[in-house]
Parts: sequence; structure tokens; C-alpha cells
Amino acid sequence: MKHTYAAEPQDSAGREQPRRDWTVQHVTALFDLPFPQLLDQARQAHLAHFPVPEMQISTLLSIKTGACPEDCAYCPQSVHFDTGLTAEKLMPLEAVVAAAETAKARGATRFCMGAAYRKPRPREVARISEMISAVAALGLETCCTLGTLDADQARQLKEAGLDYYNHNLDTSERYYAEIITTRPYAERLETLAEVRAAGLKVCCGGIVGMGETREDRVALLRQLATLPSPPESVPINHLVRVPGTPLEHAEPLDPIEFVRTIAVARILMPASRIRLSAGRSALSDETQALAFYAGANSIFYGEQLLTTPNPEADQDRALLGRLGIAPETAVGH
Repeated sequence: MKHTYAAEPQDSAGREQPRRDWTVQHVTALFDLPFPQLLDQARQAHLAHFPVPEMQISTLLSIKTGACPEDCAYCPQSVHFDTGLTAEKLMPLEAVVAAAETAKARGATRFCMGAAYRKPRPREVARISEMISAVAALGLETCCTLGTLDADQARQLKEAGLDYYNHNLDTSERYYAEIITTRPYAERLETLAEVRAAGLKVCCGGIVGMGETREDRVALLRQLATLPSPPESVPINHLVRVPGTPLEHAEPLDPIEFVRTIAVARILMPASRIRLSAGRSALSDETQALAFYAGANSIFYGEQLLTTPNPEADQDRALLGRLGIAPETAVGH
């Protein structure tokens, strides 16, 4: 099956609008394309919405670390696994603002705050709301990942100035129970609905390399692309195999299959930011370059993502420079 963009509806600027009728068969056919043909289609979709070679830069800070009651098989912050991680309470406001100022000085335009909660309590949401307002005042886009939210919490975060809420689906609904048993898949979809209802933008993606099949990757991307509104930001995480977690010995995903996943995500969600997230330290420069060509246009700066390693900012700047890709400078571009 060959997907063609000429038949897609266009907006007033002549850009093709995302399809909403993707089927499993459609997505499977994309994954099955010869690699050069898949990259060509992904590049075409990318250029229709992002014609300038820019990379959106984010920084992710763990504002509350460890002691999470969830049992996500990949996560070093779970209380169910002995990974040697030291739990830390919610950071003070001043420390978060200082980290945000440093991130901005190093070229980030979005500042993401992550807290290891299943669901934050009211007093925690109040403190985090202060952080959001202070970071927004610096001229940075703001993003949070705090676990499950209800409608009131989502509205409170929106009123504080939050731009994005991150809540990943992680994997397919079929494979989900192999990875997480403490939070049902449907609850994740409910939180996404509450976030949308509050007027927040959605950051939602998944993790690959957890032992899932290609069919699971097909199902995950199709689910994301056919949500009532596709996520504006789609992080694709490459599993970090953390010692002490159930997935520490998972078989690494083939780099070409990883790039295929990025390319299919770009075709399905052409107007979204596709972010190379966790696990970039395990990817060669060549694999990252292919992923950028396939449509990834967002990365995290910083030596650490929550509790896992990330390439140093200088290393990222050097790679982007070699590729002729400029860091994006305009917030909300």
C-alpha cells in the first residue's frame, strides 16, 4: 500500500492536514515500506509543516525524584525495584527557577518538570503551580509530567501558565500489562482527555525496545494519531536498560527499526513535534542523523533526563552543527 500526500486535504496556507482515518493496515503498510521509500515519504510530510531545518530544544528537570508507587518495568524511580536511587522530596521553588534560567541560557525554549507521583496531592499541585508561573515568567514554554490528573488539577495547572502536559501511553494497549500493572491503560486516556478539556497542549508518546513487537509499535502510533486531537509533542523514547529494573536485560532495538518508528510517527502526525527523548546516549550520531532526516525535530538538552543519562549539551550542539541544523530560538514556533 502506498500512501500519497497529493490527496490529503489542505489548510488555507496549502499545508496538508493530518489524516484521522488511519487503520492498523495503513500503519503496518508504512512500516513495511522499503527503508528509502519510507524516509522519502516521512521527509515530504516533515517539510510540509517544518520547512526550516531547526531543532526545538527542551530541558527536563526531576523536581521530585523516586519513591513512586507505580511498577513501570522500565523505571528506576519505582519503589518496587532496587536500583540504588535515592528518593528526594519536591524541590524548592528557588532551585527550580535557577535550573530554568540555566536551561534558557544554554538554548532551551521549553522547560519540562517531572515529578514521580501516581497522582499529586492538592498541596503539591499548589507548589508546582508556583514553579510553573515562575518559569513561564522567564519566557520559556512550560511542560509538566506529574502522573494522573483530575479536571480541577488540570485547570489549576493551566491557570498557573502551563503550556504542555506530558502523559505517555508507553506502549500498545495489548502489551501494556506486560510493562505496568498499577495504572490501567484507560486511566491514561482519561488523563489526556482532562488535559485537553482544560485547554492544555498534549505531550504524549511511548517507549520502544521494551520487548514489544512491531505490531505493538503500529498500535501505539495509530492510537496517538487517532486521538480526538493528535499530541502537539510526541516523545519517542529508546529504552534505557537500568540495572535493577525488570527490563535491564531487554534485547536492544535494531537502529533501523527505531528510525522506521520515527518516520512512521512523522507521517501519521505531520504537524506534531517528534522528539528523540530518553535513550539517545545509546544511539550513534549516524542513527540520530537518520532520525532527524526521518522527521524528529525536538531533543532534550542536558546531561540527565530525570534519572537517566543524556548526551552533553556541547555534544548535541556539535552534532547539530555538523548537520547544519540550527536550534530553534522562537518560543511557540
